[in-house]
Amino acid sequence: MRKMRKIFITVLLVMGSFAIQAQELKWETDINKAISVSNKSKKPMLLFFTGSDWCGWCIRLQKEVLKTPEFAAWATKNVVLVELDYPRKTTQTDAIKTQNAGLQESFGIQGFPTVYFATAKQQNGKPSFTAIGSTGYVAGGPPAWLAVADDILKKK
Repeated sequence: MRKMRKIFITVLLVMGSFAIQAQELKWETDINKAISVSNKSKKPMLLFFTGSDWCGWCIRLQKEVLKTPEFAAWATKNVVLVELDYPRKTTQTDAIKTQNAGLQESFGIQGFPTVYFATAKQQNGKPSFTAIGSTGYVAGGPPAWLAVADDILKKK
């Protein structure tokens, strides 16, 4: 009986770890869809400007913060996630390239990674953004990065 209990507990733990790993966050890539979700949920957008396949600091931010359980819990509660990628090797549709280039210009993005927090409304078929604040890579893992993000969101 004791051996069966150990096996049962082990199976539960293994299944639980798969559930946590399978619980991926939803990152929007279409800004119009993200605006719609943001307005319906009344959550600001987190716009992640990244060079996913070449930018070392972007990859580090992903690994140390954006792909952690702490960030996932925080993001689900606080923001709508939007990935605006500027890859060198990965192909993108012309529509996404045009959209991302326009957003890079609108927000004055000079370097990667840059994370903007913003809200938006559609006006005359075009998005009109209200920036809340921005950050980039912050040393110290999820606690340090999330503290900066929380301070920015307090401004909204």
